[in-house]
Parts: sequence; structure tokens; C-alpha cells
Amino acid sequence: MKNDPRAIQAVKSRLNIADIARRYVELRNVGGRLVGPCPFHNETKGSFNVHPDKGFFHCFGCQASGDVIDFYCRINGLDFREGLEQLAHEAGVQLAEFKPDPQEEARRRQRQAAAEMHSLARDFYRDCLYGPPGGAARAYLEQRGVSPEMAERFQLGYAPDDFHSLERLFRPKGYRSADAVASGLLIENEGGRVWDRFRGRLMFPIHEVSGKVVAFGGRVMGEGDPKYLNSSDSVIYKKGEHLYGLYQARANLARAGRVLLTEGYLDVIALHQHGFTEAVGVLGTALTAQQVKRLTGFTRQVTLVFDGDAAGEKAALRSARMLLLQGAECRVALLPHGEDADSLLKSGGAEAFKACLDQAREGLDFCLATVRRAASPKDAVDWALEFLAELPSDGLRAAMLTRLAHGLGLGEHELRGLHATRPAAGKRREAPDQPAKPMSSEAKKDAQVLEFAIRSPAHIPELERMNIFETLATDRARAFWRLLFRYGQYDVLPYLDDRQKSFWGQCASKPPLSEEEARHWWEDISAHSQRVRVEERKRGLIESMRDARDRGDFEEEKRLMAALSDLVGRNQ
Repeated sequence: MKNDPRAIQAVKSRLNIADIARRYVELRNVGGRLVGPCPFHNETKGSFNVHPDKGFFHCFGCQASGDVIDFYCRINGLDFREGLEQLAHEAGVQLAEFKPDPQEEARRRQRQAAAEMHSLARDFYRDCLYGPPGGAARAYLEQRGVSPEMAERFQLGYAPDDFHSLERLFRPKGYRSADAVASGLLIENEGGRVWDRFRGRLMFPIHEVSGKVVAFGGRVMGEGDPKYLNSSDSVIYKKGEHLYGLYQARANLARAGRVLLTEGYLDVIALHQHGFTEAVGVLGTALTAQQVKRLTGFTRQVTLVFDGDAAGEKAALRSARMLLLQGAECRVALLPHGEDADSLLKSGGAEAFKACLDQAREGLDFCLATVRRAASPKDAVDWALEFLAELPSDGLRAAMLTRLAHGLGLGEHELRGLHATRPAAGKRREAPDQPAKPMSSEAKKDAQVLEFAIRSPAHIPELERMNIFETLATDRARAFWRLLFRYGQYDVLPYLDDRQKSFWGQCASKPPLSEEEARHWWEDISAHSQRVRVEERKRGLIESMRDARDRGDFEEEKRLMAALSDLVGRNQ
């Protein structure tokens, strides 16, 4: 079932976009629509509009548009299928009713089994923590200063030192060992023997932003290697896509206006315990573009909180660079040497940590200072040139170039010249910036036709009978029209790309055309359609006349010329 219209409509009919959006955005009622600051770009004014009666959102700042599924996917960093599945579960819609293809159904069943087994494992580990097997783990948490409230909030548990505890848990419930291995909870060797991945460890569930457990991290409490063991990639979990504590922090990010990004599980929990409930953690890997996308779906400002040693500074440089390349606002707070967030909070409390945050440096300034201190001037310039080459847009590149030149002590024209003559690593050099081309008259007319169809959908059947498709000048407009005619004014959204959704949102946000306005638009579009057809007919006659002349068929040429004169005369 890929974008099955019936499944999509079933989910949308049971959900109110306003209810979903209010989980993430503070909205106020303004004349029948809801307005607030956009969660998809950094702003304080209300460019973000939700239309509950029509079931869509549109931001006049960043031009993001879509329906409730688009909103949920965008803000949670999900692909369409993941978002649809999660909303379908919330709405009580069984997607299996819509006859998915057998392979997709098998994958769906395996993902569902993995999610269920993770939920069972989470509950089992929690029971073990608070039962006889978890005495040492409870003592360790007390020694680390983790309050019972935080242990409960983050659903901490304990995996007993037993090779087959989960296998014994799953078998009576009908779960296959193969599915448990695919979920990442069991390990299978080449001989087919299976055993529990996590044994004798304090367990940290890793949640999807919806609250579903998709993986675990496990920490030894004494001697052991590795100290931390994380879930491997599975049918429901991909390293580099999730963040520890985002599920617990998400409701606080809009209020705080930022996210604190640190490294360790216990650091995140300690920050929440001391009131910094906007903290999340990376999961044993370098910060990735997918993680940045998830974070910036909630807030544009990310403050990195890393250890102040050489390894922490290196990790902070790498992470700050990643954030800046994605267009996020970034600050870097390096902790005092020898401290992590947990130890600093224990020794100095929230005030000591806040003082450290107050001294955080802006991300690009930190990067430049770090590379200049650790590298030669040539290496620092090379870093800046590579950074410029990887920036995704000319506008962002122009803004960064001035700051980079200043930070490196170069003239702006010098750095621009170096950048212009240096090919981007592994990439073809882009053409020099060109001014944006004005929209052609044909494209403007295409846009008018599509806007008319969106704002006055009752005319869509008439436009189709007019065969408006043949009079549209651009391939994008024709593709848009085909989708609009097939799915209708509001049901078309899941099938549009981001650029098309932006245009649709701009049009749908305008008031419906009045009867008088619709009549004028219809007359204008009809006249344009007639002119296009006449011009096409004229070009065809002229081409046929040339062919007749080339063949020496002067009678045919004369006949075609008469037809052309008649066509021109009738349409003057």
C-alpha cells in the first residue's frame, strides 16, 4: 500500500490538524484560522497558519505547506510511510484493510512485531530493576544521584545476566526467533544459536518521538567492555536518526527556544533532573544530518554541551560544522576540564551549569577559533573553503563568506577569489551565481490556471472538459493538473512535492473566489485557451505549407494558405 488514497483519507478523516499542531506550536485563533510561530524555521512572529476547517497548514515565511500527515512527518523527521503508520495507529485505522502488496505487508508485520517486542522488553527490564535481580542497579542509580522520578520518566530498567531471558519471554507469546533477531534484541551466530544482546546492564530505552521504544542502550555497572552497548540497526531503528531523550524533551523545546545537545545517557537525565528539560543526547555516533533535521523540526537553536578535553572539543567542532551546514543556529558550551554535565551539576548545581551556558560561543566563531588554534593558517583556510563548498545554497554561502573572511583575518575578496578557483571536493563546480530569471508569461498563465482550480474547485470538471491540459505550457504545470484533477482540491496533498505543496498552500490560504471573480477568471482562462489552440493550429498549417512547397505540391500549399487566412480572419 503505497500512498493508497483510501488509507490516507481514512486517517485524515479521524484526525484534526489543529489538535496535532497544538502539541508542538502555541496557536491563537485569528478569524477562523490558527496562527503561531512556525516550527520549521526560526521566527518569533506568527507566519504559521493552520486551517482546521480545510485540514491544511501553510507558513508565509518558509512556504512550508501540507496536511496533517505532512505536518506530523516534517516535525518528527519521518518519511511518509512512517508518519502514516503512526497516525493510523493513533486514529484507530487498520492499514492492513487497504490490501497492501505482500512484500510490504511482510515488512509491516515484522516492524510491528519488533515494536511489540521492544515494548515487552522495556516492561521486563523495568520489572527486573525493581525486583530482586535489580538490587545492584538500584544502588548504582542511587550512587549516581538519579532520582526515582527520573528513573520512571526515562523508563530505566535492568537486563539480568542471563543469555536467554528475552527468548523465554517472547516464545510463549508467539514471536519467532527470526523476528526477535531482526528487531535487534537477540543475536544469532552462524550456527543458528541465538541469545540476548543485553545482559547484566542498566538499560536505557531509546524512544521514537511518538513514545514508541525502538532500541536500547545498556551500561555495565562495574568492570566490562564495552562500557556502553547500543542496539544495532534493525527493522525499526537506524543509528544516526534518533536522539536520546527527544521524546521526553519535545514538549519543552518550544518553551525553551533551544535544545541542549550532549553525549551521555546519564548526562541527559541529570540535566532534566536539574530543570534543563530541553536536553537530548546523541547515541554513540557523530551528529548526522538526519538528527539535525529532527532537532530543527522543533527549534532552530542548538546548544552543544561537550566535555572540555581534546576529544570533546573535536566532537564539538564536528557537530557545530554539521549544524551550520544545515542552516541551524548553533552555540557551543565546553564544560570545565575533567567535568561532564552530570559531574558539574553534582558539584555546582544548576547555577554552575547555567554559568557555563552563559559563556557559550556562537558556532561559527567557535569553529574558526578552534581550527586556527589547532592548525596552520593554510589548514584553517582549507577548512573554510571546504565548509563553503558544502553549504547547500548560494544565499547561505554569501552570508557565511563575510564572517569566515573576518574570522580568518582575510579580505572578503581574497576568500571569494580562493573559493571561486577551488573545485569542490568530489563535486562539479557550480556555475557562478545568476540572477533569478523572471517568470515567463506562459508560466504565469499556467500558475493562474492552477490557482483558479485550487481556489474555485467547482470549475475543475469544466477545465478538464475544456482539455486545459493541452494548453498548459510547462511539464510541471501539466503534472500538477493531472494530480489535482485525479485527487481533488484537498486530497491531492500527499501526492505533491514540496515545491508544489508550497504553491498549493499559497493559493489555498487565499479567500475563495467570489462568483463575480470566478466568472472573470473563467473568461480570461477560456480566451487564453482559445488563443493557444489557434496558435497551435497556425503553426501546424505553416509547417504543412512548408512540407507541401518542398514536395512541389503547390495546390496543397494554396489550399493550406487559404485555411490559414480563414483561421486568422475568424480570430482577429
